[in-house]
Amino acid sequence: MAKSKELNIIGWREWVALPSLKIDQIKCKVDTGAKTSALHAYFIEPYKKAGIEYVRFGLHPLQKSIKKEVVCTSKVADQRVITDSGGHRETRYVILTRLKIGQHELETEVTLTNRDSMTFRMLLGRDAIKKQFIVNPARSYLIGKKKK
Repeated sequence: MAKSKELNIIGWREWVALPSLKIDQIKCKVDTGAKTSALHAYFIEPYKKAGIEYVRFGLHPLQKSIKKEVVCTSKVADQRVITDSGGHRETRYVILTRLKIGQHELETEVTLTNRDSMTFRMLLGRDAIKKQFIVNPARSYLIGKKKK
């Protein structure tokens, strides 16, 4: 039998960074029930540049606060109909971005949606964590630490 790769353990919530979006830290809920990760965007403006589709969006990276605003730009990877946990269907823009969790970096798909009414500004879905991480649902912040 082949030896399996050692997986890193993360908690049900972690601090992550999105370096290509200039987000040095954002608290996310690790959601193994969600296939794709989701990021809060309080406005979304699609546009084309040289025939390539982009999206500009605003983000409030801090929980329960709209004081800090970050405006991001990214190429659009796709548009998909996503069904949320309440059964509501929504067409969302999908972007590819770098995600850093602890010392680990990966590229992952993230959908953009307004999460103002949600506790967490980001959900980290199972596609982002598969083959690298396992989740301990009884623990938090095992490898992603809050920066002072």
